[in-house]
Amino acid sequence: MPLPHGAESLTSLRRPPVGEILTLAQLDRDLFRGESHTPARRIYGGQTLGQALVAAGRTVDGDHHPHSLHGHFIHPGRSDLPVDYRVERVRDGGSFTTRLVRAVQNDRTILLATASFHRDEQGLTHQDTTTTPSPTPEDLPRFEHSLSASDLGDAEWLRRLLVNVGVEFRFPGEYPRVANRRGEQLPPRQRAWVRTPGVLDDEPLVQAAGFAYCSDLFLLSAALPPHARHIDTPGLKLASLDHTVWLHTPFRADEWHLYEQHGYWMGGGRGISRGRLYNRDGMLLASTMQEGLLRFR
Repeated sequence: MPLPHGAESLTSLRRPPVGEILTLAQLDRDLFRGESHTPARRIYGGQTLGQALVAAGRTVDGDHHPHSLHGHFIHPGRSDLPVDYRVERVRDGGSFTTRLVRAVQNDRTILLATASFHRDEQGLTHQDTTTTPSPTPEDLPRFEHSLSASDLGDAEWLRRLLVNVGVEFRFPGEYPRVANRRGEQLPPRQRAWVRTPGVLDDEPLVQAAGFAYCSDLFLLSAALPPHARHIDTPGLKLASLDHTVWLHTPFRADEWHLYEQHGYWMGGGRGISRGRLYNRDGMLLASTMQEGLLRFR
């Protein structure tokens, strides 16, 4: 089947190198520096989350692995400047270790995050959540190939996304944003298979940070479909305020997983979305939550 007109140029775009983004320079015992490696004016929120988790993890014993990350976005970050990550060793325990990370540009805090690390142990297990069947990612087209020629004709938003965010994604159904651009209202739910475009280092910390990087993509926008609005709707100001990632079990962020998102509340200029990440067998691997600014002028 021939590709829609315009899809070829999108396919050839260079994606951000997530492996390089998650490789930090160590400037001092508890001080690390990260770079953006993208042409964007502002830093993608998932980048600071992923880099903050790497910085925290570099100060933790290797037998403790990340299980939660809580971040507050304080100021927008600039992609043309490095970000310094200042780590505070809040607690070093036998089972749990806690770190506070301050991401700084030009002496201004852009992200304040806490990360907790847990030594592996055995315990009771259950999972009270499931996902509905979905085509495998191999049976789905690349996202840019799934759009119609008319959708691609006004797809500068997609070009910006592909060159500025290093996440590969494929939707089992139509991406709600496309329907919203047609003026259609939909339930506040969306799901996509996601992974980093390139293979990441095998280190569990890097794989966990890889998902922290991916987890910010689309999450807040799950609150918009009932209102027939999308993130580029004129007059809409959208910004992440805080973001949480819970990692339930180790997995590889550079392999396909199904990311389900539900924008379950919106009001007063804010919205809250939650996400669940499943493997191909329906096992819950991670959970996310995000509150953000959704202000219409």
